[in-house]
Amino acid sequence: MRMIHGAARGACCFMGIALVAFVCTAAEKDERKGMAIKLTGVGFEEGQPIPVKYTCDRDDISPPLKWSDAPAGTKSFALICEDPDAPAGTWVHWVVYGLPATTTELAEKIPPSETLPNGAKQGVNDFKRVGYSGPCPPGDKPHRYFFKLYALDTELSLKPRATRKELLTAMEGHIVGEGSVMGTYQRKK
Repeated sequence: MRMIHGAARGACCFMGIALVAFVCTAAEKDERKGMAIKLTGVGFEEGQPIPVKYTCDRDDISPPLKWSDAPAGTKSFALICEDPDAPAGTWVHWVVYGLPATTTELAEKIPPSETLPNGAKQGVNDFKRVGYSGPCPPGDKPHRYFFKLYALDTELSLKPRATRKELLTAMEGHIVGEGSVMGTYQRKK
């Protein structure tokens, strides 16, 4: 009888731990909602096609982006644009970091230079280029392009030409807010 009682007690403790974990996870999700940054693409709406001038089929220039609602304590921003629908796995189109905390937008046609006039740096994308390289999906289906903005509680010490992986590692534990906007693109035949 004692053994059964002990097992039941252990099960109760386990259920209690699981409940605490569930409550913590729910609280973390609620906290993240409070850290949402409103990011918009100028010229395309969430889930809508990206204009052809921002792709390899035309001018291949970066689109303008605007944001608001950065959380208090933001010291810098970083941006990653990626295509999770690429045949080889997630394909990186743009890596920007070290954007000053006062920044609320990126203009159209950011030059492909390692360092921008405001001190921000650009990394290397999966085309092996510095700066932005626009959508250029193979195949007959549209791909999704996520522009992800991160508010950080620090100024990163990364040098120019960092990869997405290096940026994500450097940002670990420093993200205080996030926002994203997704546009689609399918090659013209």
